[in-house]
Amino acid sequence: MAAGPWLLLLCLVAGAALQARAQPDSKGFITVDCGLSEETGYVDDTTKFFNVPDAGFIDTGTNHNISAEYVVPIMLKTWYSVRSFAGAGVRNCYTLRSLEPGLKYMVRARFLYGNYDRLDRFPAFDLYIGVNYWLTVNISGPDAVVFEEAIVVVPENFLQVCLVDIGAGAPFISGLDLRPLKRTLYPHVTPAQGLTLVNRLNFGPTNQSSFFRYPVDPHDRIWDTFFPKYREDPLLPGLERISTTERVRNDDFFEVPSAVLQTAIVPPSVSGNIYFTWYPRPTRIDPTPGHIVILHFAELQVLPRGSVRQLNVTLNDKPWYTSSISPFYLSDLMVNNTVPFNYDGRYKLSVEATSNSTLPPILNAAEVFSVFPTTNLSTDSQDVSAITAIKAKYRVTKNWMGDPCVPNDMAWDRLTCSYGATGSRPRITSVNLSSSDLNGDISLSFTNLKAVQYLDLSNNNLIGSIPDALSQLPSLTLLDLSGNQLDGSIPSGLLKKSQDGSLNLRYRNNPKLCPNGNSCQLPPKKNSKLALYIAVPAVLLVVIVLVTILLICLLKEKKQGSMNNSITPQNETMTDHGTENVIADDRSLRRLESRRFTYKELEMITNNFQQVLGQGGFGYVYSGFLEDGTQVAVKLRSHSSNQGVKEFLAEAEILTRIHHMNLVSMIGYCMDGEYMALVYEYMSEGTLQEHIEGM
Repeated sequence: MAAGPWLLLLCLVAGAALQARAQPDSKGFITVDCGLSEETGYVDDTTKFFNVPDAGFIDTGTNHNISAEYVVPIMLKTWYSVRSFAGAGVRNCYTLRSLEPGLKYMVRARFLYGNYDRLDRFPAFDLYIGVNYWLTVNISGPDAVVFEEAIVVVPENFLQVCLVDIGAGAPFISGLDLRPLKRTLYPHVTPAQGLTLVNRLNFGPTNQSSFFRYPVDPHDRIWDTFFPKYREDPLLPGLERISTTERVRNDDFFEVPSAVLQTAIVPPSVSGNIYFTWYPRPTRIDPTPGHIVILHFAELQVLPRGSVRQLNVTLNDKPWYTSSISPFYLSDLMVNNTVPFNYDGRYKLSVEATSNSTLPPILNAAEVFSVFPTTNLSTDSQDVSAITAIKAKYRVTKNWMGDPCVPNDMAWDRLTCSYGATGSRPRITSVNLSSSDLNGDISLSFTNLKAVQYLDLSNNNLIGSIPDALSQLPSLTLLDLSGNQLDGSIPSGLLKKSQDGSLNLRYRNNPKLCPNGNSCQLPPKKNSKLALYIAVPAVLLVVIVLVTILLICLLKEKKQGSMNNSITPQNETMTDHGTENVIADDRSLRRLESRRFTYKELEMITNNFQQVLGQGGFGYVYSGFLEDGTQVAVKLRSHSSNQGVKEFLAEAEILTRIHHMNLVSMIGYCMDGEYMALVYEYMSEGTLQEHIEGM
């Protein structure tokens, strides 16, 4: 018995540890080793980054190791494992939290297939950043290492990176990195536009296989070594590398590390040029995406007196700038386009010396990006917070991943959203969690779904009381709570809306629920049976005595009536006895101190006869509420009932004449055309028979 609290404590500690591992480090970095089965992370010997397991960021997918034949000695540990989403639904998302809204972040996703599934099938799948399509990943071979990097503005305090199955093989991922950037960096990145990395090139390092990364680059950008070609000329022996150990200033919008700018390449003569090429990468939404090119020039040598280094840049044999470029000594001169270039075919960028130059051209570094739109708006943040809390509380096992409403073809199962005018965020308007095995009380997070119209929580295992705050939802028109284990009273606000017709409230099959707006007592507990053993015989005795007195009174009245009606005047016209009896009965009821209801009023009182309390030979008994909130029982005569008007009148007279604490009191009646009904006080504790059977 004592293990329960300790088990709960261990779960809380484990959850807290998992959440702690899912936080950015002191630099704001998040480095995720996807598929890592270890509960704790590790420090990579090469990068010195702390790699965390991905269990704190996603709850779908399975862990796998790549085939041993693709593991090589120089491989980083992060490449050993992958998380696969085979059979895990269309969309699966990593959620990176504790971010700064409005800040720019670099996102890097890493992939190495390594035949982890032993199928030798190279998949293709889509990547989304939040609700915006990013690109399609194409795996070309088992040992192909794929880096995909983007720079975006993060609108919320979290960011989701989603893998989407497009029917071309199961999505998988090896690693995921997040790095914060200064707001001033990469001015091309806006809330409406992101950048996808095509190339980030470091020209002229001495080691051809090396690349620069953190701590050389404080933003952990990976600068690849690149050796561009020069114009084919048999007289030119090859490109030359130049370098310096002096610091090179980089006071611009891109903050290229000094270590990258300290090396450069030049042709061996002034007539040579430097060029490199790339091809556009079509995406599903843009077959010819625009490109941003950023070039960096820094003079690394003290030029001899009278020497001049001037250069021009051409793109696809067209001048990029009308004026020439003269690099500064030990200072970065940056050149970039503000409007994206857009060509259908190959891009060829060339750096050439001008006619006035006495020295060959120089190039230190370059970055090439393609642009992609980030204009899709996510679901209203309050709705997202509410439905995410609901998912966590009830551990919803449906594929509720990513944004609840966007894209609309990936909206969460059993949710309905509204998509308003351009510039407005989608709202959740319907939540259907019927028969979803929900346990516990009704989450107050439901009350934060301010646009919800339909809320169906029927046929679950919900307990406790109904939150009164549900009545404050401005758009709610249907609330179905039937088939649960709720207790207490229905809040008066919900009852009022139900009675005025603005809310369809359903609450059948909640045995412990009191439908009136007042406080009610729960059914007697087992230890109260002794009181029932004493009370039931006493009640039976009182009832027998009262019924005996009633029968004597009725027989006496019947005898007197027969004597009074034994002689009929000769001149009295005979009338239809059925009509006469109905009129007489109606007059008799009018003499009773009771209220007369119309059938329409009964429909309103019982909410169209929705909740049945019981059934007898007379007809069904329905639950209802008067204008002041008083609960009543309405016994409606069935058209198929064998009991007629006289039986109806007899029961009404009994309830009207006899008053006792153990008998219900009559409140009113209805005789409206073919409809006849009795309205009497509601017995909240059930019937005598129910108490006897429950002992």
